[in-house]
This record gives sequence, structure tokens and C-alpha cells, in this order.
Amino acid sequence: MSKKVTPYKDSELGKKAQVTEMFDNVSANYDLLNRVLTFGIDISWRKNVVALVKEGKAKKVLDIATGTGDLAIMMAKADIHDVTGLDISPGMLNIGIQKVKDQGLSEKVDMVIGDSEELPFDEGTFDAITVAFGVRNFENLELGLKEIHRVLKPEGSLIVLETSQPTKFPVKQGFQFYSKYVIPTIGKILSKDKSAYDYLPESAAAFPFGEKFNNILLKTGFNSSEVYPQTLGVATIYHAIK
Repeated sequence: MSKKVTPYKDSELGKKAQVTEMFDNVSANYDLLNRVLTFGIDISWRKNVVALVKEGKAKKVLDIATGTGDLAIMMAKADIHDVTGLDISPGMLNIGIQKVKDQGLSEKVDMVIGDSEELPFDEGTFDAITVAFGVRNFENLELGLKEIHRVLKPEGSLIVLETSQPTKFPVKQGFQFYSKYVIPTIGKILSKDKSAYDYLPESAAAFPFGEKFNNILLKTGFNSSEVYPQTLGVATIYHAIK
């Protein structure tokens, strides 16, 4: 990323520790906030990710930054029978574990705590890896992507869903206003952690989206990558191949 953005500007902790603390703090209301702040459109974006995973006939999938497990659960319901959800935040993961259990998916979905930059898996383990709204939280983006590349099988897919910045008038201006004023305000009301919902739009604005991120994927070892803007460019799906 072009500049280092952290959740708690006065904290002496590194970004990774701050991100863990932030998601622990907001975990109880995270799902509600996702639905409210995206007007529920994030569900359709995740469905598009699942469709790409299914298209590649992946059988063993890792969902990094799984959070409360929305994407992992969605893949399991789409008849992908071996899904691992990994997250660095115990608070988020505990909610995800309970959601998996409540939906009777424990045999299909394994939820584990872990660090995206030190993945606890052997080389060439997974057919596909997904990351939804997580890569911008990596402390070292290239290191995290190299780790993903390592644990993917040859010709395996990395599918990233991440926020991006619309470039066309008036969507660009409207999105900037929404990110700067509306998201922090709603986040403070519903999560009681205004810093977290200041950080999320700031980190999205600093993230090298579009072709810039695509070039980083190629730099970190992926042979090809496609870019699919979503909903007027407020999010983007990247599909890279090892």
C-alpha cells in the first residue's frame, strides 16, 4: 500500500496486532454493520466469488480473513465439501464457529485461527483460496500474497474481493462522502468503536486497487489475473492463477 494505515493511531502496537484488536472489538456487530453499510449488496459480491470458485471445480478451499465465516458458509452451502476458514481475530472466529455449528456445516467447514503471512499449511494444499475484504488489512501485502501462492496447488485460483474507489462522476464524489462521513458515524453508533470505522474507509482509500493490485499479484508469482469491478466500482473481484 502507498502509505501505512492503522486502526488506532495512538497505539504503539504494530498493524497486525491493531487489526486483531479492532476486529475483536467490533465482532459482535460486524455482520449487522456489513449489511447496513453495503445495503446488503455485499452478499451478491460474495455470490460472485463463490461462482468463480465453483467454475474452477475446486474441492479444497481456504478462506483467509474469514471473519465470522459468511463466505466460508456460502461456499459450503454451494456443495464445496472441504472449506477452511482462517482468521487472526479470536472474537470474529468464535462467532464464525458458532454460525457454522448452528447451520449444521461443521463437517464441511473447519475454522482455524492463523496469520495470513505465516499460513499453517503445507505447500500446494488448496485448489482455491479466497479473501473477502481482508488483503488491505495485511501488514505486509506482498508477503501475504507470497504465502497464499505457496499453499496453492499449481493452476490453483486466488479470488480476492476488496473495496475499491469509483473513478467516474458523480459516483466517485458520492462514495467519498459516504466513506468519510456516513460509515464512521454509523460505525460509531452500532459498534461503539469509531476508530475502527474511520480505519476501514481510510484503508480502502489507501489500497492499490484495480490494475495496481493486479500488477502486485503478477509480481508475487501469479501467472495471470483478471479484474472484475463490482457495483459501479465500489468493490472489485480479482481472479489470479498460480
